[in-house]
Amino acid sequence: MIENNLNGQTTNIAEENIQKLKAIFPEIIAEGKIDFDKLQQVLGNYIETDNERYNFGWNGKSRALRLAQTPSTGTLRPCMEESKDWDTTQNLYIEGDNLEVLKLLQKSYHNKVKMIYIDPPYNTGNDFVYPDDYKDSIENYLKITGQVDEEGKKVGTNNESNGRYHTDWLNMMYPRLRLARNLLKDDGVIFISIDDNEVDNLKKICNEVFGEENFVGMVIWERAFAPKNDAKYFSASHDYIAVYAKNISLFDIGKLKRSQESIDRYKNYDNDTRGLWISDNLTAKTYSEKYDYPIIVPSGRSVSPSHGSCWRVSKEKLFELISENRIWFGENGDNVPRLKRFLNDVQEGMTPTTLWNFKDVGHNQEGRQELKKLFDDKGFFDGPKPIRLLSRILTIANTNKNSIILDFFSGSATTAHAVMQLSAEDGGNRKFIMVQLPEPIDENSEAGKAGYKNICEIGKERIRRAGEKIKAELADSNRQIQLGEESRQPVDIGFKVMKLDSSNIKKWNPDYENFENSLFDIINNYVDGRTELDMVYEIMIKYGLDLAYSVEQIDVNGKKIYSIANGMLIVCLDDKITTDIAKYIVGFKKERGIDEMRVVFKDNGFKDDSNKTNVKEILKCGEIKEFITI
Repeated sequence: MIENNLNGQTTNIAEENIQKLKAIFPEIIAEGKIDFDKLQQVLGNYIETDNERYNFGWNGKSRALRLAQTPSTGTLRPCMEESKDWDTTQNLYIEGDNLEVLKLLQKSYHNKVKMIYIDPPYNTGNDFVYPDDYKDSIENYLKITGQVDEEGKKVGTNNESNGRYHTDWLNMMYPRLRLARNLLKDDGVIFISIDDNEVDNLKKICNEVFGEENFVGMVIWERAFAPKNDAKYFSASHDYIAVYAKNISLFDIGKLKRSQESIDRYKNYDNDTRGLWISDNLTAKTYSEKYDYPIIVPSGRSVSPSHGSCWRVSKEKLFELISENRIWFGENGDNVPRLKRFLNDVQEGMTPTTLWNFKDVGHNQEGRQELKKLFDDKGFFDGPKPIRLLSRILTIANTNKNSIILDFFSGSATTAHAVMQLSAEDGGNRKFIMVQLPEPIDENSEAGKAGYKNICEIGKERIRRAGEKIKAELADSNRQIQLGEESRQPVDIGFKVMKLDSSNIKKWNPDYENFENSLFDIINNYVDGRTELDMVYEIMIKYGLDLAYSVEQIDVNGKKIYSIANGMLIVCLDDKITTDIAKYIVGFKKERGIDEMRVVFKDNGFKDDSNKTNVKEILKCGEIKEFITI
């Protein structure tokens, strides 16, 4: 049995990377440090040492990288009162600085997220930004969001007059994208909305983080339907969406449903029994002498490919296609031959293009109107993304019915709305993880006057209202089904609210002038005001369990035991633990047929040292995998 002690930190990413290198090249590690000269040698001296080489750098880049690799001392505290369907939902809504949240999600969701969509600040000069703190990001976050005191508040905007205008934006995005990549599945994909201000810089850092070979495309989205005549130069009508795969060789892009306009282009001029078809060019621009030959059409004339081109198929393949009635020579048999493509052969859909018109995916005003309809005609956001846009992204990402979708700049929570909507349409069970900084709302704004104090409150309320609307639409649809039709399945419209905070475990920070009191204080090593459930979820985070797993509370002889994921993890944080608790846990393991189990106790929660030793021995005999104390 493994015995461990849990501290308040997340995984040390830098240390994990060192261990990975050590596994491949053990000779490069000396006293826990990397010998970079040896690393160059084992790589055959192929490391480029010339300073004049292509690279993308800016002031603070190294610090931003260290920031991404610095373990978090925070946790996510459950907030049941603001959640919906807590006991059954698989969705998460997380309030907090997304840098710290991404760190906390590293173990639980590593390589599990199918799609990430983010709509980060465009750096237009009016964005909500704040400096990341390398020394203590959690304390910095609490001050900024007003959870500690007003003196430490650093909320502000990033104006062009700031000498670090682009640098500050890059330092914000770089560590977050590095952490986000770790969460993507190998066949996963990320979509990032941006405009002209930072599109060039975004592509450069994405090339570095994801690899330029994994660049899928840059979409142009027509976000506006009317020009602005007060524009100084051009009236900007579009935004961009950068698309990168985790591994492009594994990414299978989703096809779009064919529009009626596209279907209408298919005809059946010769009453082919295979149905509607459309003719396609039979020539190719890449020249091959083998494929350059004359074709005698049914009318008797000879046809050759235009100068510099050739046919797409060999002469043998052409005769085969003609015998299968897959070549069209025109109604009179005198036209240049064309290939017949049948609608039945391409029903899986259309390959997406990089130009998205608002008539197909909506525009900013449509997104605003969708939000207003949910909030009694009140517009709380200027430019929320339309649901149709996110639906197309979800389709192209090829999300299946059980995929996890992450948005760590959640804003008005359009992504969550679109995930629920698509699952309602295709019977899916997609799960969303929304992350949003609780940006304060001006009390004089429309949202402030309506009683909303921060953006998170609007996002959560939008999910509640959108979910109920989808639920009602499903019920209405099921009432109208015809005989023989299957009813549409209910959708998970709930979400667990989690809030970023400092660890529930006290730091050892003694008062040397009152040292005796400090010693007594640390005996109870929980932060004041924290609950057992807070601690349970911190344990789940530190051990990499899905935060949507069920948590079952069991009473045993007046002591509370928490069973996570049907016994995968057992937590008991009561005092004066005796052997009867250990015996119950062993019996619980056998009764439920659990193969591997971890058990967590408070280090000072045992009746005495003798009881602690006996509890460990009973658990060991019961084949418990790991014994953990905090």
